[in-house]
Amino acid sequence: MESAEYYQEQLKKQEKLASLGLLSAGIAHEVQNPLNFVINFSKTSQKLLRDISEIIDDNKDKLSKEDLEDLDLASEDLHQNMEKIISHAERAVNIVRDILLMSRGKENEFLPTDVCRVVKEYVWLSYHSMRANFKNFNISIKEQYQAGAPLMKVIPQDLSRAVLNVMNNACYAVWQKQQSVQDDYKPEISVSVNFTDSQIIIKIADNGEGMSDEVKQKLYENFFTTKPAGQGTGLGMAITRDIIENKHGGKISFTSELGKGTEFKFEVPIKK
Repeated sequence: MESAEYYQEQLKKQEKLASLGLLSAGIAHEVQNPLNFVINFSKTSQKLLRDISEIIDDNKDKLSKEDLEDLDLASEDLHQNMEKIISHAERAVNIVRDILLMSRGKENEFLPTDVCRVVKEYVWLSYHSMRANFKNFNISIKEQYQAGAPLMKVIPQDLSRAVLNVMNNACYAVWQKQQSVQDDYKPEISVSVNFTDSQIIIKIADNGEGMSDEVKQKLYENFFTTKPAGQGTGLGMAITRDIIENKHGGKISFTSELGKGTEFKFEVPIKK
């Protein structure tokens, strides 16, 4: 049986995480305004670039061949740069909105959601978080998202949390394996989202350490973690199962082989 001091320490960690959640929501709110500024002025600049291109086209006969080629190349580069700025800024806005929704969204509220976008955003959020916290962390991520899916009713802030928890564990598993194997090991995580008439199916698989029989049995227990002190609370998978099975009425399952890797699958019923 765990000591009272252990549980007290875990509760302190949860209190700290709650405070960090409030802080992150405040930061997200403040970041959203400059991001909107970047997007709006980038779109205005795109329009000005189109106007400049039209002026160049109208005055081709007054320009040398070399000057015309230079202007065309510069104009094309500027158009591509503006498109990239807008694309990445809009992606950042989506992440900020997800963070705000996670922190202040109505509990258990089902909302029409682009599930593929949510999964993709939180897969890469996890990846960049690991890159920031673990030196030389780098992996290959293979993604497969079913095209043409309509918005699905889920609890977006909870589904994103479930994806983040599993992806964090997958990143940690491949990183840990990379510390102890030969140089020919290539850490890899595969992510897929598919739909049937009745279900959303999300899979996250890694070729990391895999799980022992003991870990498999205790995986969903509160406060159980295989990570060193300070790197995990032991609540992530218990929360994830609650999100998928209790809140969404779905099913979470996994297969794992020690030394070879793990795959998690979420089966979430589609609400009509």
